[in-house]
Amino acid sequence: MRLRRKPWARPELEKDQKVVLNPFDYKGKWQEVFEKAQPIHLELGCGRGQFISECAAANQNINYVAIDLYDEVLVKTLRKINEKELNNVRIIPMNISKLGEVFADNEIDKIYINFCNPWPSRRHHHRRLTHPEFLKVYKRLLKNHSEIWFKTDDDGLFKDSLRYFAGEGFDTKYLTYDL
Repeated sequence: MRLRRKPWARPELEKDQKVVLNPFDYKGKWQEVFEKAQPIHLELGCGRGQFISECAAANQNINYVAIDLYDEVLVKTLRKINEKELNNVRIIPMNISKLGEVFADNEIDKIYINFCNPWPSRRHHHRRLTHPEFLKVYKRLLKNHSEIWFKTDDDGLFKDSLRYFAGEGFDTKYLTYDL
């Protein structure tokens, strides 16, 4: 999918309190960003926000952080959470490679990675959100006994990710080839 640049997207994001434009200021203090201190779940690469808005609506006792690089999709996420009047979601427009600079060790309760870019070219595998270098960061940020929920429709990414998770010492609790 090719995104078209929308010059109005960033100004719309900047106007809303649910968008955290200075995420580095909250490292270790993410509970301050929300109205209530609750478990924090991250969605990495939230896209247009369907998943995060449905989860947040169904689980008001959990705080959610949606991260994506593109303002053009984040503005759609913002509109969905505002339409549903959700106060337990915050949006961060940033590159996921900076995640370790934004969250402290043991600050996150769960991570969701849904249908991320598979980066099929071997020379781009280091960009995959399940690459061992990313998994090392996630492991540090996650509390003990926390989970990463990963979904993909790309067979190559799926098989490689299983290897990546095992190589970094993650246990697989549920595995299916037919979602």
